[in-house]
Amino acid sequence: MGYIGIQLTAMKNQESKIVIEHLIKIYGEKPQVALKLFREGGTRDSILKETGNVLGIADVSFTINQGELFVVMGLSGSGKSTLVRCLNRLINPTSGHIFIDGEDVAHVDEKRMREIRLTKVSMVFQKFGLLPHKTVGENVEYGLKVKGIDKGKRRQKALEALKGVGLAQWVDYLPSSLSGGMQQRVGLARALATDADILLMDEAFSALDPLIRGEMQDELLRLQKELHKTIVFISHDIQEALKIGDRIAIMKDGAIVQIGTPEEIITQPADDYIRGFTKDVNRAQVLTIGSIVRQTKHVILGEYSPSLALEKMSEQVLEYMCVVDTDGKPVGMVNKQSLESAIEQEKENISQVMQTDFPIVRSDTNLEDTFPLYQQGIPMAVVDGEGKFQGLIEMGNILASISNSQN
Repeated sequence: MGYIGIQLTAMKNQESKIVIEHLIKIYGEKPQVALKLFREGGTRDSILKETGNVLGIADVSFTINQGELFVVMGLSGSGKSTLVRCLNRLINPTSGHIFIDGEDVAHVDEKRMREIRLTKVSMVFQKFGLLPHKTVGENVEYGLKVKGIDKGKRRQKALEALKGVGLAQWVDYLPSSLSGGMQQRVGLARALATDADILLMDEAFSALDPLIRGEMQDELLRLQKELHKTIVFISHDIQEALKIGDRIAIMKDGAIVQIGTPEEIITQPADDYIRGFTKDVNRAQVLTIGSIVRQTKHVILGEYSPSLALEKMSEQVLEYMCVVDTDGKPVGMVNKQSLESAIEQEKENISQVMQTDFPIVRSDTNLEDTFPLYQQGIPMAVVDGEGKFQGLIEMGNILASISNSQN
């Protein structure tokens, strides 16, 4: 029996971790004048022309859930890096609110903000940010040292974090001994070592070559399944955003154009700007079976005779029907011919005629990953994360969905 599935990222309690309300950032010497103009309807260009100030963030509001990997993407100058730096106050916002665990960090004093950076929020930078004269272990320990944790305990935490990213054996080497990808893993380990609930990652993988970048994306997803952090990941790459994001916010000129899941961004683009981002995306790598499957009737093993199952199949005009056990999990497949044969042979138990070798696919599986499961003429049984039957889907449905989404 074929089976393929992708584990769901652990974001499932939907508790708000970060709430951003009407966030505005203006760069320049007259931010309050520019702010007044913006609230009166001024645009980024008109404000720049009149005041010489730059509108970096333009009244942004959204929520990031506990345990969510939230990607903010956009082209250079869109405001994405300004936004992430406002979250930990490396850049002070001009107006608005940023609530982390209910506390408005946009308006706390610098002493409290330092405490938040040390305990709640860690950052991974594009250029690694490693101290070249310190060993890998000392780099990972750095945040713990600043927090005043004793040497033995921080060494232990550093080793645990390095083990998590596969670099424990490099603990006593200098960063210059490591490749770019390995150095970025050290930067990730340093952020993880602090046990902060929130990771801010600003273009963290963009300095890496494509192969190493893909490996780091996979590593991040692997770690996220284990650690369930709240991650705000900044990227200019739509493929990267679609691969790793639970949800994606796409920015332009300091404002958010659309927020949605990868599937929503692909299938329900808000405007031509979003369509331009996604036009060359391989839909089969983004869309999941769950987004296109339709619920179909099924029969429960032991509760239906072949004649009753055939009657049910005829009512629904189905070519195939799934047989499930009492827990709702698929155990077999029947078609009209097999049921008619059972009736002719006076067989009363569907288990005697059902086909048990059939493909099963989880609803969160990408369409592309279903291709190897295809068996001529046999539909796939779609199941949820607990293995319970959701519906049947045929390869023709999958191909049609890919074709339609590209039109």
